[in-house]
Amino acid sequence: MAFDYKKEYKEFYLPKNTPSIVTIPKMNYIAVKGKGDPNQKDGEYFKSIGLLYAIAFTIKMSYKTSYKIKGYFSYVVPPLEGLWWQENVQGLDYSRKEDMCFVSMIRLPDFVTKEDFLWAIEEATKKKQMDFSKVQFLTLEEKECVQIMHIGSYDDEPATVDIMHAFMEKEGYMLDINEERRHHEIYLSDPRRCSVNKLRTVIRHPVKKRK
Repeated sequence: MAFDYKKEYKEFYLPKNTPSIVTIPKMNYIAVKGKGDPNQKDGEYFKSIGLLYAIAFTIKMSYKTSYKIKGYFSYVVPPLEGLWWQENVQGLDYSRKEDMCFVSMIRLPDFVTKEDFLWAIEEATKKKQMDFSKVQFLTLEEKECVQIMHIGSYDDEPATVDIMHAFMEKEGYMLDINEERRHHEIYLSDPRRCSVNKLRTVIRHPVKKRK
């Protein structure tokens, strides 16, 4: 049976719809940075998703090629994730989606090295005749965060974030969003196949202990 990160690491991918504090270890991702309304068809965000999945599945299916990744085992490609922010804005203004900056990303299994990633870029470029120059190998260590499972529309996230922040403050933490630590979302539902009111999104914010 293929290794499923969501099931094996439920504390990171399947939190309850009540807030909790969690310590996130260092992880590697394939990532694409961009800006613009995530709902715009053929916009930067839409294109970034296609680039990410092309590389993710090139790596997943590498065992069928002559290139062998050391330590490879069968796995389910982890869910799409995103870091979000707006320049000179505290938090996120959901009414100004055109100003949203993002890093779209998909987690890599720990056995995938930078060398393996570079092979996948070269392989996908050759096979798909596409430009993958925007795809990066990203290492992220989030450490202490507050997170929650948001159910429903992305536009309704602010109310869930308020609940999360109230819990954080009650537990003696303060928000620690900056240029290195961002608003983080993990998408467990495909909006093309799921009604808006049933969308499941993990929302995660970096925190630090209040002095």
